[in-house]
Amino acid sequence: MLIGNLGKDPDVQYLEGNIAVAKFPLATTETFKDRTGKLISQTEWHTVVLWRGLAELAQKYLHKGSLVYIEGRLKTRSWEDKEGNKKFATEVVGDNLIMLDKRADVGGGPPGSGEGHGIEGLSSVDIPPIGDANDLPF
Repeated sequence: MLIGNLGKDPDVQYLEGNIAVAKFPLATTETFKDRTGKLISQTEWHTVVLWRGLAELAQKYLHKGSLVYIEGRLKTRSWEDKEGNKKFATEVVGDNLIMLDKRADVGGGPPGSGEGHGIEGLSSVDIPPIGDANDLPF
């Protein structure tokens, strides 16, 4: 489970059989206080891959900076580059997507409505509203 912001617009491609696949970087940030009380923020980047209907939702509604909740599994793949070196990539294959942007941020409602966008993926998960990072339940 990840909550983060898209680093760029989703890159959507269609495979044989008109199967949509979307790929985008997702930034997650953890903020904590060090021993001196100074706030420290650490950002991690994840590559997210969405398939079929979720990929089409991403293409239609997500853009750079969008705040999303992604639920999925890790998938590591390997290949050889042109020089014969073995390369690895670990990606998050999303099974569920919930958009957390306010409606005004995605062009869906009146500005300042403050309501969350109601598009969900393959299953539904209730997430409390996000306020201050210190209020998160985990």
